[in-house]
Amino acid sequence: MSLREGEPEPSRAVSKLQALVRIPTVSNRDLALVDTAAFDDFVAELARQFPVLHESLELTRIHTHGLLFHWPGASDERPVVLMAHLDVVPVEGTWQHPPFSGEIVDGQIWGRGTLDDKGSLVAICEAVETLLERGFTPAQDVWLSFGCDEEVSGEAAPLAVEELVRRGVRPWFVLDEGGAVASQAFPGVAAPIGVIGLTEKGNTSVELRVEGRGGHASTPARMGPTARIARAIVRLDRAPMAPRTPDPTIELFRRMAPHGPLALRPVFANAARIKPLLTRALLAAGPETSAMTRTTFAVTTLSGAPALNVIAATAKAGVNIRIMVGDTIADVLTHLRTVIADDEVHLDVIESCEPSPVSPMDDAFALLESTITEVFPDAVPAPYVMMAATDSRFFTGICERVYRFAPFRMTLTQRQSIHAVDEHLGVDAFVDGVRWYQRLIERIH
Repeated sequence: MSLREGEPEPSRAVSKLQALVRIPTVSNRDLALVDTAAFDDFVAELARQFPVLHESLELTRIHTHGLLFHWPGASDERPVVLMAHLDVVPVEGTWQHPPFSGEIVDGQIWGRGTLDDKGSLVAICEAVETLLERGFTPAQDVWLSFGCDEEVSGEAAPLAVEELVRRGVRPWFVLDEGGAVASQAFPGVAAPIGVIGLTEKGNTSVELRVEGRGGHASTPARMGPTARIARAIVRLDRAPMAPRTPDPTIELFRRMAPHGPLALRPVFANAARIKPLLTRALLAAGPETSAMTRTTFAVTTLSGAPALNVIAATAKAGVNIRIMVGDTIADVLTHLRTVIADDEVHLDVIESCEPSPVSPMDDAFALLESTITEVFPDAVPAPYVMMAATDSRFFTGICERVYRFAPFRMTLTQRQSIHAVDEHLGVDAFVDGVRWYQRLIERIH
């Protein structure tokens, strides 16, 4: 790879990512279980790896280890916020390479956080460091907001928003993790799709709970707590919420049309006119595409009696719900009560978040997609509805243009490694991501 003047130096950027992946910044909802020393080490190492950034930009510490950097531009009329997070999920399973090693094997950087989300964090910082070394000043103020508890829906992002409000900052646009330059994005579509999240599903968790008398397992009664919970789960599984195909998904398929199988190109191109047909096709294609069309319910935890010979006095089932754009938390709770149809099953809302507003496809979006086209000329930029939750949802209260895109080429296998085993990011893909952030900052107007 030949470098143009002013582009990031690959080996320097890669070694920085390796150093930061090696620090196990695993977050936990219980702060007592968080290895605070690892987060301290990460913040210190970040300062060592990016000295010019830390010397040149004003830093405000947020919550425990959140970081908010301010880079003054030529104007503060349309500030931009670039986001990432430094925490990661725990490691489980057997990995091909140690999960906190940052090893480079077969042109891939292996380790927890390479994709989610230290890759983006380091790429942003390296882009800024490179530009600062050149004496570059952005056209608008740039804020770097790095959360420390994104994986547990923590406090850092809301507190960062509070700090921006206190300073009177109303961003022109906000960019967080989310989409990618995704290959194998849809069966039969050869071109990689540069998917930019215009919105994200709401993330709500509800616990189903049934109380009873309990007692000895030798004298069970019909329809005790565990039986009622089991029946509620089966009823919920058999009665999903109504599907729909939102506008960002329609536009995604319209843009994929020229690159899809010949037989499907007319379907993709006319997606807006055949919404019901497209929705049925997505439902039939499998769980991943089905999730693009409806609110989903996943029963994730179950609990009953503390011993095999004890009848449960309380039985519980945890349900994680990803709420589609167009549905609300109130709709979800009504659906649960209606399909479970049992007053003995209590609904306890553990956490709740509505779907994010849909961001416009205006000049800010055009800037993102044209930068994708410049750095990834074979990719098709397109909007989509993000299934997972990001810290950016907290910024929708102060900014109408909140987008979700990580500028890395990712295969299907790589996307499946997020929160799973063998998370890895290609060396060349990472360097291209650094270059993408740099070009984005240079092109802000």
